[in-house]
Amino acid sequence: MNWVNKKKLPAIETIKHNGSSCLELNNLWQALHLSFNSAQFRNVDELVLNECESVPPMTWLKFSEEEFTHTIINCNDLSAPGPDRVSWGHLKHVIKNKSCLRNIICIMNACFNLGHWPNHFKKSTTIVIPKPNKSTYNLLKSFRLIVFLNTLGKLIKKLIGERLQFQAISNNFIHQSQLGGLKFKITSDAGIALTHFIRTGWIKHLSTSTLVFDIAQFFPSLNHHFMSLILDKAGFGPLVINFFSNYLVNRKTSYFWNNLSSQSFDVNVGVGQGSALSPILSALYLSPFFHIFEKHIKNLDLKISTLSFVDDGLLITQSKSFHLSNACLFSSYNVTLILLSKFGLQVEHSKTEVFHFLRSHSSFSPPPLDLSSIGGPLLVPKNTWKYLDFIFDRKLCFHKHIDYYANKAISTVKCMKILGNSTRGLYSQQKCLLYRSCALPIALYGFQLWYYSRAPLSYPLNSLGKLQRRAATWILGAFKTSPSYSIEAIMSLIPICLHL
Repeated sequence: MNWVNKKKLPAIETIKHNGSSCLELNNLWQALHLSFNSAQFRNVDELVLNECESVPPMTWLKFSEEEFTHTIINCNDLSAPGPDRVSWGHLKHVIKNKSCLRNIICIMNACFNLGHWPNHFKKSTTIVIPKPNKSTYNLLKSFRLIVFLNTLGKLIKKLIGERLQFQAISNNFIHQSQLGGLKFKITSDAGIALTHFIRTGWIKHLSTSTLVFDIAQFFPSLNHHFMSLILDKAGFGPLVINFFSNYLVNRKTSYFWNNLSSQSFDVNVGVGQGSALSPILSALYLSPFFHIFEKHIKNLDLKISTLSFVDDGLLITQSKSFHLSNACLFSSYNVTLILLSKFGLQVEHSKTEVFHFLRSHSSFSPPPLDLSSIGGPLLVPKNTWKYLDFIFDRKLCFHKHIDYYANKAISTVKCMKILGNSTRGLYSQQKCLLYRSCALPIALYGFQLWYYSRAPLSYPLNSLGKLQRRAATWILGAFKTSPSYSIEAIMSLIPICLHL
C-alpha cells in the first residue's frame, strides 16, 4: 500500500542568481533585490523625447470642496485603506463638519504649494464632530487628527490621479491606442477594438497578423527623472513636476521569505504598484513612446497599428500575404526594442507571440516568424491565442472561449452546492443572487466580442443555456427533467438570449 511505503521528500532546488547558488541570507536578499529592481542601473536617453511634441503648459487649479466630495462618494464605506482601521465611512462623517472639510482642502492644496496651512492646524488638534455615530465616536474620542493621514493620503492620490488623467486626455497627450491604466477603460475595450479591426480587414479581403509583447517588470522600471521630463512634455507645470520629484524619492523596500525579513534597500526607480497614482503615471510614461513609434513607422512606410493595455503591447498589420506581414512585424518589433531601451525598459521575449487571423475555410499552415537576429525567439503560430484572457481562434468563432468560461462557471455553481440544498442552507433568493453576481459574470466575460448584430448564436446559447439550467435546478431544488423556461420563470432568471 502506498501509505506505508517510504515517503518521498519534496524536490528542493537551490536558488541561483547569475550562475551562483544563494547559500546565505545576504546572498538571497541581494539576488531578490537585483531581480526585482534590475532597472535601477539602466540608462535612459533623454534626447529621445525631442522627437515628441510638447504640449502647451496648463494651469493646476486648487482643489475644491465639490471635487473632494465627488471623489469620496464613490469610496466604499466599509473599506479601510490604512492600518489605523479608519474607513471611508469615518472620513465621510468627519467632512460633514465644514471646518474639518476646509482644513482637509488646505492640506491637499499645500501639497502643491497652492495654499497655506491653517494657523490652528497642528498635530495636537482634536477633531470635534457634532453628534457622531457610535463607531466614529469610539474611534475618534482618543485620537488626534494625525490618525486620518493614511486615509487622507489615499484620497489625495485618487484626486491627483483623476486630475492628471483628465488634463492629459484633454490635451491629447495620451495616445489613442492606450486602453489600460486609465479610468473607464477595461479589457473588453481592447478586445472589441481588436475584433473590429480584424473584421474591417476581412471586408477589404485582407488577413490580419498580430504580434504581442510584454514589458518586463514594467512598474518597477520607471525612471524617476525621465518621468519628470515626460510630465513637462505633457504640459504639467512646475508645481506638479516638483510634487512628483519629491513624491518619488527616498523610497525603500524590504523582502520577506517565510518568517525571515531583509534589511531595507534603497529604490530609486519604479512606482508603487497598487497605488492610485501608478496607473496614470505608467500611462503617461508610455505615451511618448507610442507617439515616437508612430513617427518611425510612418518614415519606414510600414502599415502597423498599435494597441496597448498597461504593459501588454500589440502590433497589428494587415496584408494579403503572411510573408509580407511577418516582414512588417519584424521591422516594427525591432523599432520597439530600440525605443523601449531608450526609455529604460526591456521586452520579455519569452512572452512574445504571433498570431494570424484568416477567414478562409481552406487548410492553413502559417509561416513562423524568426526574431533571433534581433534577440527575440522563433515564433510558431498556434491554433488558439489567449490575449487579456480572451481566447481567439483564426476565424473569430470564439467556441473555445465560450466553452472555457461556461465550464468555469459550471464548476463555480457546483461548488456553491455546499452552501445549501432544498431543505436547509441558503434560501432560493440568496442562491439566485449568488448565481447572478458570481457565476454569470464569469460565463459572460468578453461576450461583447462575439455577440453583435447578425452574429451566429446557436452555439453560445446552447453552451450558456446548459449553465443556466444547471444553476436553476440547484436554486429551485427542482428535478432534472423540469422544463428550463419554467424554472427560470419561477426564479425570475432572465433567459440568456434576453440577458445578452
